[in-house]
Amino acid sequence: MVSTVDGIPPWVIGVAGSTGATVANALVYPLDIVKTRLQVQLKKSNGTTGHAERHHYKGTWHAILSILKDEGCLGLYHGLPVSSLGTASTNYAYFYWYSILRTLYLTKIQASTTIAADLGLGTAAGALAQLCTAPIAVVTARQQTRPDGEKKTTFQTTRDIIDGPDGYAGLWRGIKASLVLSVNPAITYGAYQRLRDVLYSNKKNLSPHEAFLLGALSKCIATIVTQPLIVARATLQSHLSSDPEKKPFKSFQEVLKYIIAHEGVLGLYKGLTPQILKGLLVQGILMMIKERVELIFVLLFRHLRKRIPQMLMKPARSILG
Repeated sequence: MVSTVDGIPPWVIGVAGSTGATVANALVYPLDIVKTRLQVQLKKSNGTTGHAERHHYKGTWHAILSILKDEGCLGLYHGLPVSSLGTASTNYAYFYWYSILRTLYLTKIQASTTIAADLGLGTAAGALAQLCTAPIAVVTARQQTRPDGEKKTTFQTTRDIIDGPDGYAGLWRGIKASLVLSVNPAITYGAYQRLRDVLYSNKKNLSPHEAFLLGALSKCIATIVTQPLIVARATLQSHLSSDPEKKPFKSFQEVLKYIIAHEGVLGLYKGLTPQILKGLLVQGILMMIKERVELIFVLLFRHLRKRIPQMLMKPARSILG
């Protein structure tokens, strides 16, 4: 069994991170719907919104009230099943690969990591995770941005994407932006590790509130740095165009240029409030649960190591006796 330098198998770290992320995502999912819809709003040169929106949301609270009015409470949870699957798979893949890459680095290259090494390892793990789970993110974004009267099931949405002009490649729309955004979790967990080393260097296990605080703070830093690319990726994955007669955007550079031209630089940061709020809550809850799950597995492994030899000794004693 492959183990990390801390003695915890990679699959345990993957399960711990996946569990925390899935629970956190379900708790704050309405914020995910809101931030996605805010991010994909496009303005034309005359100041009106693009054809894809029935409403122009003025902010987080206005978006929540509008969705409740038009779609009811369930509107805030549309696409939750596939989003949960995507969250679970992405975070499992990220933590699994990060633990393996970090262990290889510490055992084969040098005994401690630098900030640059942490960012590099995190980016590599994030890229591997994105390649594996991008289709789920595309389907989720498409479901979240459909008007109320055009809601479709996960299977129908997937079928529509495959039957579209991009074919199966449509399931990987925005993958370039996603790969660049692999630096987001790298910044997040790199900052988390550094903050932990500085603030709690003498503690092996963090308390729930300490893990929550570090997770929230590190995610806030990463979100502010990468928000423009988050907006561009959401727009690409939603298959939007600047005008009904035009083809959907093809690259994140095209999206960024359009937004800057029609909305200014601040347009790259639309949806930042729910994005940060969601990130603070999700990352805080994720790291809080991850720390607890890892501790549970460590205690379970210790218990089994003691019990298994005892269980094997009993038959031997009965035979000898």
